[in-house]
Amino acid sequence: MTKRSEIRIPTTEIHVAGRLAASIAVVGNPNSGKSTLFNRLTGLKQKIGNYPGVTVEKHVGILKVDDQAIELVDLPGTHSLSAHSLEEHIAVDVIFGRMQGTKKPDGILAVLDATNLYQGLFLVQQLLELRLPTVIALTMTDAADQSGIGIDIEELRKQLGGVPICPVVATSGTGLESLRKAIAGIPDLPPPERIIVWPELSEAARRLAEGAREPIRFAELERLLLDGAIDANRPFLEKLSQDARDRLEAERDSLFGIEPPVARDARIRYAWVREVLAKVQHSAPPFYSWRTRVTAFLNRPIPGTIGLFVVMAIVFQAVFAWATPLMDLIDSAALALGASVTRTFGDGALASLIADGVIAGVGSVVIFLPQILILFLFIILLEDSGYLARAAYLMDRAMRSVGLSGQSIIPMISSFACAVPGIMATRVIPNRRDRIATILAAPFMTCSARLPVYALLIAAFVPATKVGFMNLQGLVLFGLYLFGIVAGILTALLIRKTALRGPKPPFALMLPEFRRPNLQTVLIQLLGRAKVFLYRAGTVIFAVAVIVWSLAYYPRADLLAPQVGQQRSIAAYTLSGEELAAEYQRIDNVAAAAQMEQSWLGRAGRFVEPAFAPLGWDWRVSAAVIAGFPAREVVIAVLGTVYAVGDEADEVTLSSRLKTSTWPDGRPVFTLPMVIGLLIFYACCLQCAATLAVIRRETNSWRWPIFAWTYMTAIGYIGALLAFQLGSN
Repeated sequence: MTKRSEIRIPTTEIHVAGRLAASIAVVGNPNSGKSTLFNRLTGLKQKIGNYPGVTVEKHVGILKVDDQAIELVDLPGTHSLSAHSLEEHIAVDVIFGRMQGTKKPDGILAVLDATNLYQGLFLVQQLLELRLPTVIALTMTDAADQSGIGIDIEELRKQLGGVPICPVVATSGTGLESLRKAIAGIPDLPPPERIIVWPELSEAARRLAEGAREPIRFAELERLLLDGAIDANRPFLEKLSQDARDRLEAERDSLFGIEPPVARDARIRYAWVREVLAKVQHSAPPFYSWRTRVTAFLNRPIPGTIGLFVVMAIVFQAVFAWATPLMDLIDSAALALGASVTRTFGDGALASLIADGVIAGVGSVVIFLPQILILFLFIILLEDSGYLARAAYLMDRAMRSVGLSGQSIIPMISSFACAVPGIMATRVIPNRRDRIATILAAPFMTCSARLPVYALLIAAFVPATKVGFMNLQGLVLFGLYLFGIVAGILTALLIRKTALRGPKPPFALMLPEFRRPNLQTVLIQLLGRAKVFLYRAGTVIFAVAVIVWSLAYYPRADLLAPQVGQQRSIAAYTLSGEELAAEYQRIDNVAAAAQMEQSWLGRAGRFVEPAFAPLGWDWRVSAAVIAGFPAREVVIAVLGTVYAVGDEADEVTLSSRLKTSTWPDGRPVFTLPMVIGLLIFYACCLQCAATLAVIRRETNSWRWPIFAWTYMTAIGYIGALLAFQLGSN
């Protein structure tokens, strides 16, 4: 397997006064309140990176207790030490100290959900077998009380071998001070008492240990017996002598026979869990609060589905509409700053580089930030409240039928506003194949950047006739949205049947109780998402924007400046007032079009014109499409320049120029078949450097963004070719 390089993400530097006492792994089930607790303990003293070679984020924070600085590592949620998903493999590898570049933990902070002891104790018992100093944080004790769940803390501590247990409510901070002191004492704790749940497994591990060439923990041997000699367990296997390796399979056969090892392990451990629960947990008549009633109502199929669509409509409206004022403000600020630079430095290359290259390039990235923040605000709120798990459960069957996961619904819908935040939102999908399939389907959704092109071409070339009670232009726009949805779904289905072929993992999900999100956690996660987006997407699209500026600016036409000066002098002699200003604007527009035609971008348009001629495109359309590959929203401005109407032209003026555009032999360029083909091309083609950068970021490889760009461009080209050729004959 080829080793991939580690992605480095800008992080908030953590300055620690005092000695670093220990490194503690924070381990727990998904939706157990683990990340909320981590954020409450570390605050802003945390950094985000990536584990080597994968896209799973690594969250590390510092807990200060007196003069001690304790490193907390927030591991991905896992149900057991028998890992299935990529995130679970990462968590298990860190726990066992086999993750490259990550220190083996000195102890464990086990997060146990008080409302779901049955699932949580399964993992806790496995963690205690590691014989690492351990403290248990019993979270959501308030929700347990409201549900009528009583827990005998002292009896639970006794059943778990005397391990310290700290009841906490992470959202309100109750019990955090006691937990901090307990964590500070982890380095001085003795290993927990060994709990023998499965004597036969322990005896088989003891026999294998007799043939070890170096010290090996019983927990490591039990992983070998349960999971087999898989690649992840190779460090354990290498500690055994050859004779012990030969006996490994015999021991497995003796223990399990034909029964799957993990299934038998679960059966035996859950029997122990039930025995413990009978001693430590008692239920009183529950108090039916409004939260309990809402939870019961939304767990029903019909109300739950209706509620999901209402929530998704709100999210979609927020990302698409609520962000518009902030985006317009950022756009106006970028334009004003660019104009100020032009006034200060004149019309030279330096002013154009700063205004049209640097400022426009940075602005084209920052303008997405409101959508990013609004989307992730909703995702974090939905996840922390427990609703996101219900959305995944409700949509799983429908999404699986098209090769996606139930957790794909939010990223897919979010991509209608912008594919960048939609792709970033795929982090909620634990299965790697489903995540990549969703990433490749997301850019097909009709994002807001396509709308200006759609609006221009539909208004200019599609008649505003009635089709029944609907308008034909509206039907065409709806058809383009529907076309993108179908193309994305078919892409996901195709990719899951070919390149990402593999078994669908079992969809096991514990539905958590609804709870109030913590403001500090929300703000910390929002800040992290904003940094990741601005750094990763910003650097790539900024560089590409400067390159496109260079292609459009150079080489300069030496004769243009004298001609413009002469024409302005003539106009000033014969005109005045508004007529003079309009003539100046016309002269500048014609000069800009001439400059664009002989620039590297214009020459590139003429060079590739033969390749796009079968689609009915001339060099001007080809140049606009090339310029639009970094960001498709610049297409209108480029068309305005090449057709000499300026980048501030209104839709009517540019539409009239497009309608009168002809080939050298007098044939119109923009015919209805050509326009339909161009619309299909823009519906399919991946013209967004920010999207490509984020795909690279989320997949940790250039293979997938290159595949997505090639695949989508090919589909767009073929669709435009068929539309033009069939429509013209």
